[in-house]
Parts: sequence; C-alpha cells; structure tokens
Amino acid sequence: MNITPIEAAARIQYLTDKINYYNHLYYQESKSEISDFEFDQLLNELIQLEKNFPQLSLPQSPTQRVGGTISKSFESVVHKYPMLSLGNTYSETDLIDFDQRVSKGLENEVYEYVCELKFDGVAISLIYENGILSKAVTRGDGEKGDNVTANVRTIKTIPLQLKGDSVPSYLEVRGEIFMPKKVFDQINTEKEENGEALLANPRNAASGTIKMQDSSVVAKRNLDCYLYSLLGDDIPSEDHETSLQLLSKWGFQVSNTYKKATNIQEVIAFINYWENKRFELPLDTDGIVLKVNLYSQQEQLGFTAKSPRWAISYKYKAAEVSTLLESITYQVGRTGAITPVANLKPVLLAGTTVKRASLHNANEIERLDLHEGDTVFVEKGGEIIPQVIKVALDKRLPNALPIKYISNCPSCNTPLIRKEGEAVHYCPNFNGCAPQLKGKVEHFIQRKAMNIDGLGPETIDLFFENGLINNIADLYSLRYEQLVQLDRFADKSAKKCIEGLEKSKQIPFANVLYGLGIRYVGATVAEKLSIAFSTIDNLIHASFEELIAVPEIGERIAQSVQEYFADENNKALIYRLKEAGLQLVAEKKESIIASNKLEGLSFVVSGVFAGYERDDLKNTILAHGGKVMSSISSKTNFVVAGENMGPSKLEKAQSLGIKIISEQEFNQLIAE
Repeated sequence: MNITPIEAAARIQYLTDKINYYNHLYYQESKSEISDFEFDQLLNELIQLEKNFPQLSLPQSPTQRVGGTISKSFESVVHKYPMLSLGNTYSETDLIDFDQRVSKGLENEVYEYVCELKFDGVAISLIYENGILSKAVTRGDGEKGDNVTANVRTIKTIPLQLKGDSVPSYLEVRGEIFMPKKVFDQINTEKEENGEALLANPRNAASGTIKMQDSSVVAKRNLDCYLYSLLGDDIPSEDHETSLQLLSKWGFQVSNTYKKATNIQEVIAFINYWENKRFELPLDTDGIVLKVNLYSQQEQLGFTAKSPRWAISYKYKAAEVSTLLESITYQVGRTGAITPVANLKPVLLAGTTVKRASLHNANEIERLDLHEGDTVFVEKGGEIIPQVIKVALDKRLPNALPIKYISNCPSCNTPLIRKEGEAVHYCPNFNGCAPQLKGKVEHFIQRKAMNIDGLGPETIDLFFENGLINNIADLYSLRYEQLVQLDRFADKSAKKCIEGLEKSKQIPFANVLYGLGIRYVGATVAEKLSIAFSTIDNLIHASFEELIAVPEIGERIAQSVQEYFADENNKALIYRLKEAGLQLVAEKKESIIASNKLEGLSFVVSGVFAGYERDDLKNTILAHGGKVMSSISSKTNFVVAGENMGPSKLEKAQSLGIKIISEQEFNQLIAE
C-alpha cells in the first residue's frame, strides 16, 4: 500500500494513541474493548509503518514495550531531587518516639499520616516532560543513578504517555519495580528444568533484570511497578494522599493498600492488619512506610543529613518458625540434577502450612550440619520459598547421626557425578533413568516448547506404564488404534492427541530446539541459536568458537550443546524427529535488497554495537549484497568489530591479516 509521509504520520499518531489507550484499559483497569487478534493487528500495522518511516516514530510508541535496544553501558544521571533512604525501625516503641518527634517539630499542630506497604523491589525515578516518559533512573547512591529508560519502557504498567488535562509540563514520579511472585516462580521452574542455578528471590531478580543490556530480554521478564511519590515544581496537590489519587488519574498503577491515619495508634493497627495479610499480595513486602500527609508540614519538619524527618519505615521481622525434620528425599530432575528436600512436621509459616523445604545441594546440608531428627528453623526465602536456615543444636537428640548425602541415584541406582566447580550432583544415566525420561517428554510437550494439544503429565505417565514411549521421538510413532484401547482414552481424546502431534510438526525450529531439553538451553537461548545457525545440522557441527560468538552464549552453554550432540543416542533421536517431519530448519525471512555495494564481500560480525542489534547488522550486510560468515577464515574480507569482540576472533583475524573495521567504518562502506 502506497502512503505519503503526511498520511503515515497521521496514522502512526492515531495507532499510537489508540494502542496506548487499550493498554491502559487492560493493565490499569483490567478491561478490554477489543479482542487479542484485533489488538495484534493494530500493533503489527504500527510496527510496519515505523519500519517504513522510522523518522516518524513517536517516543511514546507502544512498540517500545517489546524492547530490542542494546545498552553497552548505562549513562549516569544526577537526580534533580535526591533519592534519600528512610530511617528503619522494628519496634512499636520507636514508632511512638517518631510520632512524638513529629508532634514536637510541628509545635502540636494537627497532622495526619499516610500508611503504605513497603514493597521489596528496585526504587525507580520516572521523569515525564509534556506528559511523555523521557527518562527512567535508578536510585544509585541517592545523588545520581543509571539511565535505564529503554528497559523501563518495556514494563507495561508504566505509562509512556500520561492521560488527563492537568498534567504538569515536568514531573517526577517514584516507585518500586518488582518481579511478581508468579513470574519469579515461572522463571525458576524453567531454570530448574534447564539445570541452571535458581534465582535467590524476586527482589534480586528484579534488580538484575532492570540492569540487563538487552531490553528485549527485559520485556520477557514481565516486571511490574507500583508508584508512590510525586515530585515537581508545579504539582496540583497539597498533600501526599491527593498526589496518590492524581497518579492513578494520570494512568499510573498505585497500590490500593495505602490508608490515611489520624494518630499513631491507627498506624499500629494498620501494621498489625498487614502482618499476615501481606502474604496474599502478588509481590513481596517487608514492612510499611509512614509519611506525614501535608506537604507544608513535611517542609516544616525538613531533613537530617540522610533521611526525611517526616517519614519512617517499619520493618516486619522475617517469618521464621521451628519444626521437626522428619526425613530427606532426593528428587531427580529432567537434566539429572538431584535436589534434596527436607520433609518437615507441618507448621504454619507466613500464612501457609509448610511441609517441605529446599535444602538446595550437598554443600548446604554440610553447612547446616544436619543430623537425623533435628529441630530446624525454617524461613521463607524472599517471602516465597521455604528453606531450612539453621538447626536448634540444644534440641539435638543424643547419638543422632549426621545426614549423609546419597551416592547413587534414588531412581535407577546409578552412581552420581559432581562436576568440578558445581554444587549439584547429577545422575548420568540420561537415557535409562525413569524420572529423567519422563521429565524430558513433559518438557517437550509444554506450551513454550511444542505446545501439543491433548497431552499432559498424567497422559505421559500412562504411555510409559503401557510401554508405548521411551523418549520424545516415540510420540510420533503413536497410533489411534493404540491410544483408544488405553484407560481414560475414548475416541475423542485419542483423536485429539493424534491431531495435536500432527499439528506440532509445524511448530518453529526454535521451539523444537528448546523442547529437546539441552541443559542450559532455555527458550531465549534456543531462539538465538536457531537464528545464528538456521538448521539443526549446522548446530550439530558448530565449533566451540562459533557457539560462543552468538550473543548471550557463554562457554557453559556452548559446552553443554556440544556434549548433547556428541551423544549418539541424541543424534539418533534427531534423525527420528527429522523423519517424523518436525521443523528443524529456521523459516527464511524475505530478504530486502538495498544495493549491491557489498557484492562479493564476506563479513564476520562480533561484539555489541551502538546503532545495530547483531542480527540487524547481519541483515544489513545481506541487504547490500554481502555474505555473512559464522567464523573467520582466509575467505573472510572484513570483521565488523563492536564492543567486547570475542578475543579468539580478534586473534584469528589478526593472524590471518583480515581487515577489522568499526561500526562507523562499516556505515561509510555502505554509504559510499
């Protein structure tokens, strides 16, 4: 469709406003006026228009929600209003003392407090100019922080453009970025399946995510944010409560858990109410924040060198209880990783009954010096994962034997192995250990992998019990006549299963690669490998150097991939999947020819670039007639080197006398 720049600008403005409106309805008001399909159609149209007319893209465009910006480093920004820390207390007595200081400082004027839950996340400052998000800055040292705007724009509950008529031309909003408990659990489940170390707690996970270099990865982490403070020279409110209401009116997500209190006893009642109730919230909280409501009174009270005199933080004590260690069981994961679990006498902790707690690995059992029948203290790590933190030595039974970590697999009795530098023990019987075999098939059929309709863990158990399958390739040998004879399988369910398997043959290569269950290869890594190598055969024969040259593929992942494809059983499995008709070749995207300026020239790309994502740079080379090579050889004409170029590639290019050019020199090459 031909469209003029003027028409494109008008359409881009319309689509931007419309999609932002639908986003606000969905994420702030839990409403939807159009279907997901209609929403995606509008978004895809906007993406295409911005691609054709990049100069017309607006700063508040919803396409920024998916990320894609690569940040080599984060610019340091000085806070206009310092981000000070609050004084902490753990006792009601300290709160009463604080209240008396406030009363004295205000010379016995009437005053009110606003009580808010203290969310356990990452403090952020959002700057809006003329209603548009212009900058997002971390707390840093309180005086200056890091500019993480590209990453923050991916958080769907943070408005890119404010709504309403009374928005000041400049304002600063502060809040807490957090990782919801549900998202945290999902990420840890995936990490556990991939044999990776688990995230410690949602707060650390949010902190690490917001400082990632690739904003598209941040977008997939589904961070969230609550806002709780409004600053500026022209704010149309005289107190904190009204400011919170304004923030909601302008499109910000404000937690509805705050409450105004007229005296310190109402504050203490608020604290007591939320002490257990807070565990029902979708995020972690570790206390409450108490603020004098009127801004004029805040100004009158002023600041100490480090914190305001008109606010204080009350911290809840970490939820901890003691109970009896009844036994330890050892779970075998899909990758063969062995996880010890403490079976406990049921006890109430942080609002839930705890019967089991993680012991992580052999090192942790040794550190705790666990003995049989010990009385142990259990805490919810990050308020979510129950874990044993210490032993009540004074209650240890006479002659209690120390816990000895198992040496053989609890399922198949194979001697366990433990790689140098790793804390986890593994069962190496990958092709004969039942929990591993079942786990691999369950991983393969899940939504993020092959998404096979009509199959679930119970069905997989049934197939194994009846000897119908032993691995993922066996699924594609199943026949309707076999299934319809099984318990709980009728004509309809048998047909649904066969249809689901047939449909899965159209699932893209990246999903199949993730579904194979290679250790450390999660969905994101699988996608990057599928793009870099295009086919399963290329990946099977990829060298170690070629693997680590792919963005975000480190030595550990590269080694795991090579070990997987070196196994003859896995090669046979791949052959059977090919024969079954699964997609083991990445879908080729239609190439755009810009010129033939690079015709006959071969390039290798390495490092991080300011103006390109790695794949964009490769596509640009192809668009101008050049050839992209995965490794350096005597046939390479140029190496385009960005920041953090791989040392092995640099050394090889220099030894072969290959010309190394910068991003700027490459741009000059295609501009000539």
